Amino acid sequence: MSVDQRVRAAAGISFTAADEEKRRGVRRMKTIATGLLAFATAVFGLATWARGVGAGAWSGYVAAAAEAGMVGALADWFAVTALFRRPFGLPIPHTAIIPTKKDAFGKSLGDFVGENFLSGHVVRERLAVIGIARRLGEWLAAPGSAERVTKESAAALRGVLAVLRDEDVQAVVAEAVTRRAAATSIAEPAGRLLGKVVSDGGHRGMVDLIAVRAHDWLTVHHEEVVQRVTQRTPLWTPKFIDHQVGERVYKELMRFVTDIRDDPEHPARGAIDNFLADFATELQHDPAIIARVERAKSDLLARPEVQDLIASSWAAVRTLVLSAAEDERSELRRRIAAGLRSFGHRLATDARLQAKTDGWLQDAAQYVVETYRREITSLISETVAGWDADEASRKIEANVGRDLQFIRINGTVVGALAGLLIHTVAVALGG
Repeated sequence: MSVDQRVRAAAGISFTAADEEKRRGVRRMKTIATGLLAFATAVFGLATWARGVGAGAWSGYVAAAAEAGMVGALADWFAVTALFRRPFGLPIPHTAIIPTKKDAFGKSLGDFVGENFLSGHVVRERLAVIGIARRLGEWLAAPGSAERVTKESAAALRGVLAVLRDEDVQAVVAEAVTRRAAATSIAEPAGRLLGKVVSDGGHRGMVDLIAVRAHDWLTVHHEEVVQRVTQRTPLWTPKFIDHQVGERVYKELMRFVTDIRDDPEHPARGAIDNFLADFATELQHDPAIIARVERAKSDLLARPEVQDLIASSWAAVRTLVLSAAEDERSELRRRIAAGLRSFGHRLATDARLQAKTDGWLQDAAQYVVETYRREITSLISETVAGWDADEASRKIEANVGRDLQFIRINGTVVGALAGLLIHTVAVALGG
């Protein structure tokens, strides 16, 4: 980057190759306009000389036209030049308008944009005319659009997950889950759920399973049960009596468990029903039971194993999401694409949904422009204020200067025609 380009960049103005081409075009038009002034001056000089040597009446007409053309060219040259710089470097009032009034122009431009483009009713009217909801629906319903949105969304999701640090996310997830769980009472909801399960008989299958497993365990561990019983008998009892007591206890246990397993109306089952129903009521209404459950919940959440499990859940979720996002045939991407396509069809055909969506968009756009209008307009005025005055003048001249040079050319031609007309009228009136 050259020194001149670095200075321009520091001033906040960028001159592109297109700008340089425009500046060359302005210089060409300046040469043509100045050449036309020189031509009018030469014609005036020759016509004046010819009139002085008695060349005839025509020389007066030519001299008048050339003189007026010179005046018109000089006047328009002064007007055009005064926009961008001081003619001949003289401190003439109301010249170099753009460099000296740059900040005021920037503020006026910002105010103009804010009043005429960033007003709530203008934005709402424009969005209402466009019909964004209908167009969006038609685009989403078109073949390939939903898949494209899904693909781009998957790429964006992969990018987001790539820049996130796992440790940070795990800490956030663990803290959020722990805080939410700690703030949520589980005793009363658990009591309502347990009461519903008991009233519907949903626990009976679990009781059946426990009875079957208890029977099977006793069957397999016959000798172990007898041995445990004999170990608890007094030392002074004979061994054969201890063994008979063990066998008797085992048989009674086996009979009891078998009866529970085989008899749906066994009293023990009713006792279990009553216990669970009472416990469900206590979970909902007994302050002591509720407090004990909440303390147990807090103790469980505080255990390192639970915290590690909560934190590690992010890794599983991240892997699952990445895998689904990268696979174009994954169920997740297919469902998202199908959902977008279905939503597009509804949005393209449902007038009520279109009106509701357009209303949301208009409300959002109005909120943005009304809330941030000052920031947007100040961006314009502050950007213009940050420009270097001379460079800003050159930038503007590069873009509009060519058309302004046509003003000089037109001034020369129109001035010449006006001078000719005035001279003709004067001669006709006997001047």
